[in-house]
Amino acid sequence: MQNIELWSEEFGNTNDEPILLIMGSMSQGILWPDEFVGRLAAGGRRVIRYDHRDTGRSTNIDFEASPYTWRDIKNDVLRIMDTHGLESAHLVGHSAGGLLAQWVAVEHPERVRTLTVIGASPLGAFEGEVIMRALMGQPQPEGSLPPPTKEFIAFFQQAITAPPAKDRNEQMDRLIAEARVLHGQGMPFDEDAERLLQERIYERATNLASAVNHRLAHGAEPRAEPVDSLHLVKAPTLVIEGTHEPAKPGHGALIAERIPGAELLMIEGMGHMLPPPVHEQLATAILAHTAG
Repeated sequence: MQNIELWSEEFGNTNDEPILLIMGSMSQGILWPDEFVGRLAAGGRRVIRYDHRDTGRSTNIDFEASPYTWRDIKNDVLRIMDTHGLESAHLVGHSAGGLLAQWVAVEHPERVRTLTVIGASPLGAFEGEVIMRALMGQPQPEGSLPPPTKEFIAFFQQAITAPPAKDRNEQMDRLIAEARVLHGQGMPFDEDAERLLQERIYERATNLASAVNHRLAHGAEPRAEPVDSLHLVKAPTLVIEGTHEPAKPGHGALIAERIPGAELLMIEGMGHMLPPPVHEQLATAILAHTAG
């Protein structure tokens, strides 16, 4: 068994309803914005966020010596809950974190009080394959998920062929350019705020490059997700998508269709990021959804 330590922190009163925030692949827990987290805690929730393995302050792994799979990253969700003494919690997942939350809800319904999925794809739909075909200019098979926007495809086609950044400044510029694309075109992009966030991510990472191990984990067991299983979700489910989602447009509606009783909330102007203008609406919706 791998000896892995996962960094986490919590906010609010320990007697309040617990919310576990699950960020996307290769992402640190601090991508859950402080203001948004604060709104949840002020609304009477015990809020927990954490760094995935190979991100931030969690353990960095020599993947060649100790490979792992996306299933292991999913099981880390349960490890965080156990560490914080939670038999069950409200799960809120963003992007690939939303997929992880769906997976836990299918396999461990007794541990999920409610499920909230933000900017994610349906479990078992293998959206990574859709994105890769789009980047390679290949046609999508009939019945595939909707592909990313043209702007998303053009940016990442260039990014995957670009040489390594020459220095930290160039790396920061590339990260900000990526964030701008993910932000979408529905509302103004705050470059200064994004630069401060990327600097914070850079400074607190034990090894920033180790996050790419998540891609290797996907490849180690590429079709591990249960297929056609969302009807098994028992938890009350809220699905949230921005009207300007560039990476997974329309995927939220597909999740809501497949989970019995799920509610779909479209947030005007939001892309794939969680910028300040949407914090109040997001927090209000989640507080209402997780009310006891």
